[in-house]
Parts: sequence; C-alpha cells; structure tokens
Amino acid sequence: MNRIALLAATALTMFALSATALAHPATPLGRLVELAVIDRDSGAILPAHHSAGQSYVEGQPGRRYAVRLVNRTGARVLAVLSVDGINAVSGQTADPDQAGYVLGPYQSTDVTGWRKSLGEVAAFEFAALADSYAARTGRPDHVGVIGIAVFQERLPVPPPAIAMDGTRSKERLQPMERAGAAPAPAAPMAQSIGTAHGPREASQVSQTRFDRASRHPAEIVSLRYDRRENLVALGVIAPHPMRPRHPRPFPGGFVPDP
Repeated sequence: MNRIALLAATALTMFALSATALAHPATPLGRLVELAVIDRDSGAILPAHHSAGQSYVEGQPGRRYAVRLVNRTGARVLAVLSVDGINAVSGQTADPDQAGYVLGPYQSTDVTGWRKSLGEVAAFEFAALADSYAARTGRPDHVGVIGIAVFQERLPVPPPAIAMDGTRSKERLQPMERAGAAPAPAAPMAQSIGTAHGPREASQVSQTRFDRASRHPAEIVSLRYDRRENLVALGVIAPHPMRPRHPRPFPGGFVPDP
C-alpha cells in the first residue's frame, strides 16, 4: 500500500496553509521549522527561557495563543503539531506518523486552535489544568508542552548516472537525520496550566498531497509552558526584583482633601 492510500485508510490528512508575512522570534527554536508561541491579544511573541536543555514560555490562564510555524527551507515540509501530547489536527494521542500542516518554501503561518474542520478551529487558550482539553478527555499526562515533528518531502528519484565506459555508477545514499526529543527532566512540582478547547473561530485550510522522505522525523522541536510562579520555582526565570522605596519628606503641594 502506498503512502497516500495508507493515509486515506487511516483517515489522516495533510493540510496546506495560506502564506502570511510574520515576524520571526528573536531566538528561534528549530533548524528546519521555527516554533514560537504568540499572545493573540497583544500580538507579541512569548519570550523563550532556556534551562537544562529545555525551552519554556510563560502562560497566563484566560489568554488566547497561537503556534507560529516558519519554514526556514526552500522546499515544502510537513509539521505534525502536538499540544499537550494531542495531535492538534486529529485529536488523537500524538504520534509523528499522523496528520499535520504542510508549509510551502519559506512560508510562515499561525495555527490558532484545535482543527475542527477545513474552515474552523477551537481556539488555543491557556487554562487551569483541570479545564484543559487533555484533562477533559482523560489524557493529562503530557500537559504543558507544545511540539512539532518535521518531515521533508520525497523528491523524484533521478536515473542512475552513466559512467564514460557505459557502466552505471554506484548509488550514494545520504542517511536522513533522525532528531529525537531529549527526555524532559523531572519537575519538582506539578504542572498548573494546560490548553483549553476554546471558542470556535474561522481558520481556512485545504488538503494537499505530501510524500514523506523518511518515516522518521528530520527534526523534533519542543517548547514547554507553565505559570510564572512555577517557572520561578523551577529556576527557569528570575522573580521580579522588588523596587526600593524612596519616600520624600517634602513631596510638595498643599493639603488635599482625603
């Protein structure tokens, strides 16, 4: 069974997104595809903090966010998006061999929610752990991480080169890079927030064909998130410094009414 037939038989679909001109994060995560989280209310990229080989962003319950994907290559790529250990397109427990988003050469786009149809998503929204989509569907074990598995596209195989004496030259196969996600360090405290299944909103995509160059991802990129107080407790970010007070004995003016 070829790849497309297998995808159809298991109800997996690749999606092509419209290209948009988007700003890149100052410290991009990902070599083939950049991954960043955007606060949809302010439009700002949430800064990534790095600690013990992991990258973290601060999430605030009630804030909507988007996952920004930027294809850094001159060819099409497939990004299988996982949020809290769940495939953001199909709702399955995430695995690289599932549906994802196809990005054109140097294309950038924001994925704003859980895919409900070709024209609609349920918005990504930071929420209390118990209100996350993963917890509500009985899968809370991997709440607090966003990741992508990136695949390159299989190109047509050129005919073997013919040497001057008429014999075929030996084929040279370059092994695909297999990048695996490093195991996350054990956290000394419980994850406090997750991603909710927010309000429905319009988000148009179309279906497209994509043949993977390898059954293994060329790259896996992950980004963890939690409340600020948890990230401070983990030592990922520093607490806000206390501003020293400078009271003045004569601040000026007359005596106002209380």
